[in-house]
Amino acid sequence: MEILRIKGGRPLEGKVKAAGAKNGITKMLVASLLSNKRSVFTNVPNILEVETTVALLEEIGTEIEWDRDAQVMDVITRELKTTYIPKRFSGANRIPILLMGALLGRTREDIIVPMAGGCKIGKRPIDFHIASLRKLGASVECRKINNEIAYCAHTHDDLQGTLIELPYPSVGATENTILAACNARGTTVIKNAAIEPEINDLILYLQKLGVRIHVDVNRTIQIQETKEYYEVTHRVLTDRIEAASLGMAAISTKGRVFVEGAEQAHMIIFLNKLREIGAGFEIKSDGIEFFYKGPLKGGIHLETDVHPGFLTDWQQPFVVLLTQADGTSVIHETVYENRFGYTNMLKEMGADIQLFTDCLGGRVCRFASQNYHHSLLVKGPTPLTGKKISVPDLRAGFAYVMAALIAPEESEISGLPYLDRGYENIDGKLRELNAQIERIQEKKPLLI
Repeated sequence: MEILRIKGGRPLEGKVKAAGAKNGITKMLVASLLSNKRSVFTNVPNILEVETTVALLEEIGTEIEWDRDAQVMDVITRELKTTYIPKRFSGANRIPILLMGALLGRTREDIIVPMAGGCKIGKRPIDFHIASLRKLGASVECRKINNEIAYCAHTHDDLQGTLIELPYPSVGATENTILAACNARGTTVIKNAAIEPEINDLILYLQKLGVRIHVDVNRTIQIQETKEYYEVTHRVLTDRIEAASLGMAAISTKGRVFVEGAEQAHMIIFLNKLREIGAGFEIKSDGIEFFYKGPLKGGIHLETDVHPGFLTDWQQPFVVLLTQADGTSVIHETVYENRFGYTNMLKEMGADIQLFTDCLGGRVCRFASQNYHHSLLVKGPTPLTGKKISVPDLRAGFAYVMAALIAPEESEISGLPYLDRGYENIDGKLRELNAQIERIQEKKPLLI
């Protein structure tokens, strides 16, 4: 088992390049299944999530050449070998669910997809996905196949464009609906759609591919039936989660780091919150420089939300940042109901955090009166101490790394596959920024 050994207390200094977006490339790889044309992607991150998605697509017939050093991937699916997704992909991530939308317009065969997986951060039902696909004319049902519950989707006739209004602007449901609508007859209009930068990047890729698609006012996306597909070259946008995470790590360690590729347009509300607590940043033509410019000021109120709100994946490292800010701050998580489990370890490290089931925010969210701990108070500044830590999910993983970089004692972090899902060579990048961090193979104790 690999672990990260970190001795903190050193300011991060230097320059680092943020990788391509995990939530961008994985969805576009699935979207490439819409046609039998070649797609070439650049700025592809070398992370476990992409490896898993590549293995999934190769299973069903996609030919992929991946130059990891050049960050280039060449993808083509000339024909489908199978539409059955094996059980081993069921818990890896949420990508298999999107195969329903991508493949419904390409095959009349049953598309068998295992139950959704991913990080355990709350219930992420696919009811909205299923309702949208059914409205387009697909049959979607749960079946027991090989003693496992799986989703089965198929259509014996062409999908038909329609008006779909999502009950919540779910990213996954928006993506699945878009993919299915590309090969549906006529026009499909999605209302209350998610409009995250990664979805806009997917839309740009699809337009290159031949899809007539655009975003209208009030979270509305319109897709017309695709008549012809084309070969595509597309650059994956920068990962705004990694860019912000590296920036927060720099500030929390009282350092200064230039994050190449960080895009202001995708991080506006996050940058506003940095200003609010007195953290420093400077926008440059090719990235953003983050720096500590004096004692941080807490006493802020923050609510996570769908884009253009404060991204839920920024919340965990921001809480760590607030442990170093003077005053009591309020965090209200409105996207996932079970995303504060990571705070138990932070409290063991010395953080002053209290959890609440009430909506401590400017508005009541969908988790009100459901006894979920989805609000917290964090009081700082508090010193953090090193610990042995096990990572429970992807974003908690970076929060723990950040806490370990602050603590002057040594910390050991296990559960690295979670971290490697979304962060490319994170220990190597941090070493280049002056962090005392190493990845080692922990020896198993001898059994006597």
